Amino acid sequence: MGVNLSSETLQAIIDSNHSDIFSCLGMHTEEDGHVSVRAFVPGVQRMAVYSYDGMDCIAEMACLHEEGVFAATLPIKERIPYLLKIEGEFGEHLMEDPYRFSSTIDEHDLYLLGEGKNERAYEFMGAQLKTVDGVDGVRFAVWAPNASRVSVVGGFNFWDGRRHVMRKLVPSGVWEIFIPGVGVGEQYKFELKDQYGHLLPHKADPYGFFAQKAPEQASVVEDHSRYEWHDGEWLEQRHRYTRNNSPISVYEVHLGSWRRVTEQGNRYLNYRELATTLIPYVKEMGFTHLQLMPVSEYPFDGSWGYQPVGMYAATARYGGIDDFKYFVDQCHQAGIAVLIDWVPGHFPTDAHGLGRFDGTPLYEHADSRQGFHPDWNTYIYNYGRTEVANYLMANALFWLDRFHIDGLRVDAVASMLYLDYSRNDGEWVANRFGGRENLEAIDFIKATNERVYKNFPDVMMVAEESTAWPGVSKPTYTGGLGFGFKWNMGWMNDSLEYVSKEPVHRKYHHHNMTFSLLYAFSENFILPLSHDEVVHGKGSILARMPGDAWQQFANLRAYYAFMWTHPGKKLMFMGCEFGQGPEWDHDNSICWHQLDVPEHAGVQRLIQDLNRLYVNSPALHDNDSEPNGFEWIEADDRHNSIFVYARKSLTSNKTLLVICNMTPVYREGYRVGVNLAGQYREVLNTDSELYGGSNKGNAGVVVSEDEAWHGRSKSLLVNVPPLATVVFEYEA
Repeated sequence: MGVNLSSETLQAIIDSNHSDIFSCLGMHTEEDGHVSVRAFVPGVQRMAVYSYDGMDCIAEMACLHEEGVFAATLPIKERIPYLLKIEGEFGEHLMEDPYRFSSTIDEHDLYLLGEGKNERAYEFMGAQLKTVDGVDGVRFAVWAPNASRVSVVGGFNFWDGRRHVMRKLVPSGVWEIFIPGVGVGEQYKFELKDQYGHLLPHKADPYGFFAQKAPEQASVVEDHSRYEWHDGEWLEQRHRYTRNNSPISVYEVHLGSWRRVTEQGNRYLNYRELATTLIPYVKEMGFTHLQLMPVSEYPFDGSWGYQPVGMYAATARYGGIDDFKYFVDQCHQAGIAVLIDWVPGHFPTDAHGLGRFDGTPLYEHADSRQGFHPDWNTYIYNYGRTEVANYLMANALFWLDRFHIDGLRVDAVASMLYLDYSRNDGEWVANRFGGRENLEAIDFIKATNERVYKNFPDVMMVAEESTAWPGVSKPTYTGGLGFGFKWNMGWMNDSLEYVSKEPVHRKYHHHNMTFSLLYAFSENFILPLSHDEVVHGKGSILARMPGDAWQQFANLRAYYAFMWTHPGKKLMFMGCEFGQGPEWDHDNSICWHQLDVPEHAGVQRLIQDLNRLYVNSPALHDNDSEPNGFEWIEADDRHNSIFVYARKSLTSNKTLLVICNMTPVYREGYRVGVNLAGQYREVLNTDSELYGGSNKGNAGVVVSEDEAWHGRSKSLLVNVPPLATVVFEYEA
């Protein structure tokens, strides 16, 4: 090519329109064997090539264009490291030339990315701290196959897209550049031109590890290697807390509104403050697991994190990535598992996000009938595109790897499974067989679950799936989706509908409390009372209870004990554990002041005792998904609205007897059939004065009688308090 460049090439460099900038700039061996150097630094008046120690001038560079293009032929025939000395109104200094460095991305990584099988794409995509040829800096990589030009912009180059135009790695569509001197804390974005040369809005890094705090939008260079973990013992024993036979009682939290500092402008607690307040509270309450609403970076507070932009970035709202790691680490050292909400179903249309990333529908479907979600006004991922599926699959592994997360609760799975989800006729596109199942999404879900459990066999993958899709929590080799657990939305809807009825009408809705046992063992279920049940005008759980204040609290206590003794793991949203009165408000703390009211404090005490009973009673957790772990004793007493059942253990001979009275009528001498003669100790009574009840019950113990009842050879005469659940344990 020679040291000189054509006017067309010069103009392409100046306008940052050159399709292969590395072929022009940097060091090159010419046809005559000599070595040349060309550089473009806008605003520079003079430039020279210096030896790498900065002592000797190898060659003065000729100005090819007044905008800052310089070139020189060196008096050498071998390529060597060098520095550029630049002079201008700013003075003079030596600088590294980013265009002297070759690509440092492994071709096999790119191949696997294209195949959708690169489990650790986060180790080479995005902003990676690197040392190349002894030089420290950051290697940036971004996938934008249809862009005509991609640059990195940041404070280090005056946000000027002409200065660090990237190299396109064909055929992968990945662009990369190593920029010396850039380090942790640098803010950056990608500046792209579409295939027609039109400049697009600056984009955040899809693989960015950190970001500016909203509403700012830049990605931030981060170092994931510096945090020193202290949870090795937890990780070795984690399998004890995540299996289907483990006691799993989950406290769901929105970090921004669990507790705020009202005297300091109602600010959030940060990750480290949460470690000293939230963790002891979870431990005190007896919850075994903490589930965080999305912590991936998101622009709009009102989305609660369910419209993420930075899937690889822990939100800056509460601190840095090491602060979040510290929080998780402290949870583990306290014996608490950490789950996070993960949102691979859709993403927002914010200009700096993934939408139309390179000027084309890249991450989303081109057809709005497949690529746009009408409920949330968001884009839907194109799961059939291997690089997109890889982006999401690797992200699931990223949180488990880099942040030691113990499980992912996958949001809105039903919206991923069905092509006609929330769409009318004519608003969706059938699959290749004419059906409504999203075959690409199904393949993605299965592959992700397989890879998660292959790499982290002791974590939890949990589906929020609201339909009757079969085998959600069954292995993929049996035709299932491969999740470990599924939220039991049917139980939640039916039971809440029942308890919202006036007790006098409940006999007409008796089946709402029994129907769930027809399918309770078809999946590995979690019973959720989540944030979704206390928003959008639904009111709080307490507010749904009928009657006067006394009856509302009694109803709530009886219902919670029904939930804790029903087959399935447990999940409760913050505030519900003390019967918060108002609906949840994400802009303010939950209503801690209500604990000054004895009835609210009583509900909180009940949840503590329920968790203690649940964890210490194998009958309530080790046989959740097997029919022999549950036995109806009385399922048909609709006129009295009483339910009687037994819970049985696989590993213990301790059987629990549960009696729920869902009317305000005190049932004295209610006969219950049992098989074993002896004493039955009352281990929990939601009508206890400890919880705010009327303190009716059985004086601690009931002794069996030789009268057959309920098809059993013996029976108990039990006093069943009004609007209460009573639990007995057999003692020989």
